Amino acid sequence: QVQLVESGGGLVQPGGSLRLSCATSGGTFSSYFMGWFRQAPGKAREFVAAINWSGSYTYAADSVKGRFTISRDNAKNTVYLQMNSLKPEDTAVYYCAAADTIVVHSSPIDYDYWGQGTQVTVSS
Repeated sequence: QVQLVESGGGLVQPGGSLRLSCATSGGTFSSYFMGWFRQAPGKAREFVAAINWSGSYTYAADSVKGRFTISRDNAKNTVYLQMNSLKPEDTAVYYCAAADTIVVHSSPIDYDYWGQGTQVTVSS
């Protein structure tokens, strides 16, 4: 059974940085397409960033381009989300997800496994 565990969330001031981690177990991490999504209160879950199996291709939502960077370490079975220049509108629960196969990298329904989420709050 595949398990994903996020960490690294917290409270940060506007303009600050956080690095989220997502450790996986129970599967072959290097075979998974990985994504980060977020969900703010009262809003739908939205795509943040994604990375292919080898890490050679990355994708990011327009709202975070230039500020967030996704990466992965297949030796550590971990995917990361480096978040810089954080804004109050980035406040949400952040989820990592894994897909065996992918059609639309920004669509939550294409992902097979999900973590429990980690809270990120950007506030002064």
